Amino acid sequence: MLGAVARKLFGSANERRIRSYQPRVKAINALEPEVAALSDEALKARTADFKKQLAEGKTLDDILEPAFATVREAAKRVLGQRHFDVQLIGGMILHEGKIAEMKTGEGKTLVATAPVYLNALAGRGVHVVTVNDYLAKRDAEWMGKVYGFLGLSTGIIVHGLDDAERKAAYECDVTYATNNELGFDYLRDNMKYRPEDMVQRDHVFAIVDEVDSILVDEARTPLIISGPLDDRSEFYNTIDSYIPALDKSDYEVDEKQRTVTLTEAGMEKLEQRLRTAGELKGESLYDVENVSVVHHVNQALRAHKLFQRDKDYIVRNGEVVIIDEFTGRMMPGRRYSEGLHQALEAKEHVAIQPENQTLASITFQNYFRMYDKLAGMTGTALTEADEFMDIYGLEVLEVPTNKPLARIDDHDEVYRSQVEKYRAIITLIEDCKKRGQPVLVGTTSIEKSEQLADMLREAGWEAHDFSDPNAFAALYSGDDGATKKKVFAILNARYHEQEAFIVSQAGVPGAVTIATNMAGRGTDIQLGGNADMRIRQEIADLDGDERDKSPQAAQIREQVSRLKDKALAAGGLFVLGTERHESRRIDNQLRGRSGRQGDPGHSKFFLSLEDDLMRIFGSDRLEGMLTKLGLKENEAIVHPWINKALEKAQQKVEARNFDIRKNLLKYDDVMNDQRKVIFEQRLDLMRDEHVEDTVGDMRHQVIDDLVGKHIPENAYPEQWDVDGLHEAVNHVLTLDLPVRDWAKEEGIADEEVKERIKRAADEWMAAKVAKWGPDVMRYVEKSVLLQSLDHLWREHLVMLEHLRQVVGLRGYAQRDPLNEYKAEGFALFEGMVASLREAVTAQLMRVEIVPPSAEESQLPYMEAHHVDPTTGEDELASQSLSATATLASGNTAVVEAAARDPKNPATWGKVGRNELCPCGSGKKYKHCHGQYA
Repeated sequence: MLGAVARKLFGSANERRIRSYQPRVKAINALEPEVAALSDEALKARTADFKKQLAEGKTLDDILEPAFATVREAAKRVLGQRHFDVQLIGGMILHEGKIAEMKTGEGKTLVATAPVYLNALAGRGVHVVTVNDYLAKRDAEWMGKVYGFLGLSTGIIVHGLDDAERKAAYECDVTYATNNELGFDYLRDNMKYRPEDMVQRDHVFAIVDEVDSILVDEARTPLIISGPLDDRSEFYNTIDSYIPALDKSDYEVDEKQRTVTLTEAGMEKLEQRLRTAGELKGESLYDVENVSVVHHVNQALRAHKLFQRDKDYIVRNGEVVIIDEFTGRMMPGRRYSEGLHQALEAKEHVAIQPENQTLASITFQNYFRMYDKLAGMTGTALTEADEFMDIYGLEVLEVPTNKPLARIDDHDEVYRSQVEKYRAIITLIEDCKKRGQPVLVGTTSIEKSEQLADMLREAGWEAHDFSDPNAFAALYSGDDGATKKKVFAILNARYHEQEAFIVSQAGVPGAVTIATNMAGRGTDIQLGGNADMRIRQEIADLDGDERDKSPQAAQIREQVSRLKDKALAAGGLFVLGTERHESRRIDNQLRGRSGRQGDPGHSKFFLSLEDDLMRIFGSDRLEGMLTKLGLKENEAIVHPWINKALEKAQQKVEARNFDIRKNLLKYDDVMNDQRKVIFEQRLDLMRDEHVEDTVGDMRHQVIDDLVGKHIPENAYPEQWDVDGLHEAVNHVLTLDLPVRDWAKEEGIADEEVKERIKRAADEWMAAKVAKWGPDVMRYVEKSVLLQSLDHLWREHLVMLEHLRQVVGLRGYAQRDPLNEYKAEGFALFEGMVASLREAVTAQLMRVEIVPPSAEESQLPYMEAHHVDPTTGEDELASQSLSATATLASGNTAVVEAAARDPKNPATWGKVGRNELCPCGSGKKYKHCHGQYA
């Protein structure tokens, strides 16, 4: 109660923080007349003046007011838009490295220009991060006009650019890019062999648009670059040959959990066989060095004991093809990961395809935490404020709207069944249509969108193809055209550019638009439609200035104005939610589509007891209670208590999801610490012109380890393992030294033996330098060092992934899996460093110089992966990131779309399953030529 009184007297903490920005806003406003009086040249000249002030010792905060006033004036002249006071506040929040929550339609894209300009003056580059290529291009072209007017350069990073284009874009003062492209460029840069080939600069300042989507939703799965492993068919076949020899007492199967584990008897039996085959390192199968072997043994067990031929998979044309457990259909092209598909291939004795190996990976959390300063903007962040603070150290501030919010948010309507719910939804859509009120229907999945679309079709509605601007113009151009025809648009967040246009016109009177949560995000829904987007679409044959000046453009603007009046009279945009999402934030995103810039609007959610979220908090009891209360068919219950109960259920789910993400991040932090060490070391090695000292230190450390292993400390010469040392020196250093004779010398000690071996090894390397020349040897040393480091790091990543999958079982022994992972991960890392020293030394002692070929400097074939956490689908569909055109096996080429002949499949090469089929059918490849006949 005291808190409520204090809030009334002094305002909330957020309101007090917002008030603290008002003096600076007044200072910027006071500068407006002075800045407005400047000529274009004088306004541009302020950029050079600001840079000079910074060079003389002023800070960015010192020049904030004049810089913001300059951007505001430039936007007025170039875009015809003036920053509102609340937009200046949003810009200051971003400049301070915080998250600005601003309602939809408040102009976040324009807000970013002020802090971006201010920070770009430092000359170190500013990154503006968007959720898709379309928004990156749109915002860069749109806001780039302001930066260009003020003398700053703007770059865009989207898929399909080569390294030279990427490097040029990163060198710009302002760079617009998607989160995926930024992450993959960072990973690829750390696989290059020369510093000049790297494309990114420092990570100084980034503003993340739709920050909740990128740093929360998409951060649940890491970015992965993978490539094919060497052929390991023998290894899989060896492991497979042991499984049939096991009897039922050697393993335990849990069909419900779909798990199978070895018993102690089974472990001992396998240990013995693996030791005999030479596949076992150390004493036990469960030594940390054998984590990869254990993983593949478990996969082979699963393949034999859990997966049944003709039920879970079939063998067709010498390939193992997965059968979808829900539909019973074959899924050609899909493969189980982590070696399971190879285990099935070994079981069925068909050709074993190479397993894909993780070459590099990073989570968005760890990528964006590299920036010196990070900021974000979105319409919905407060519900995730704890996560932003805990993981990124980002504070969330809510910026007030420019005009008071006029949207009406109704209480939820709860029905007993989904059939009743959808019936009510269609009735409301019909009612809105009659009144000419535009409707945006939000669904939680593509499947639910299609389900509602089918019901509308049954009710006499027609799904319209809006990809053709002429079709849209014909339907909606008349003032009452939209209200007469019963048509709807359906979007599913797959075709961003097309969907941005459809969403922009969702405010036309009588328009009905069905969209999944992410469809068309980043695009405002303006009542009456978006005139600018219609002009660009409908008068595409003219250039920008000619388009705006044409009579047709004037007609469109006049028409949109009339349609807006109709939409306002009908009550504005009606947002209709078909069910509650497990996160309140997603529901708020949908609601926020309505009521932009003080417009009227309406929102309502329709629920049923059969919805996922309703089942979570006990629909059985609720259904019984509603039946007793006499709730009849097609009747709904509407009560604020239902809303509160739902909100609590959502909070519980949000807290659980946050814990999952936090736990995953703890594991990834272990690898991230190691990744930073390796990447920094790698960069230092690339920048060093001479690495002979590093290589020499490695060689001496290897000799110290060899001698220490075979000559125990304070041992007598007769206790030395002289034969073992002689063999080890010969194997690693290729030197045949008289170690046996040295051991017979009077008073010889291990230190003397070390020095003699080091001297011999140094002389051997000096002879190579004399033979081939110092420049050649320096190049060879660096190449061997970097390639060995890359190879061992990739193997280490696989070991860590396998360790992570099995370490959870330690919890049964009352040991913390995370601590176990940290300890064993560190042991594996130390082992990798020791292996690196030995591998580099052994290779350089054996190396013979051959003329370098062009192929040696190329990166390996690489594929990009980022799994959509909501659908489990790889949104990048094995998108090629490679500098080369073929796989290591040489049989799968990646061909540019322009080089493909639609009539000749032989020219298509590797086609992504979710790409449009090259034959021109308009279907996805997996639904066309990519499926079995």
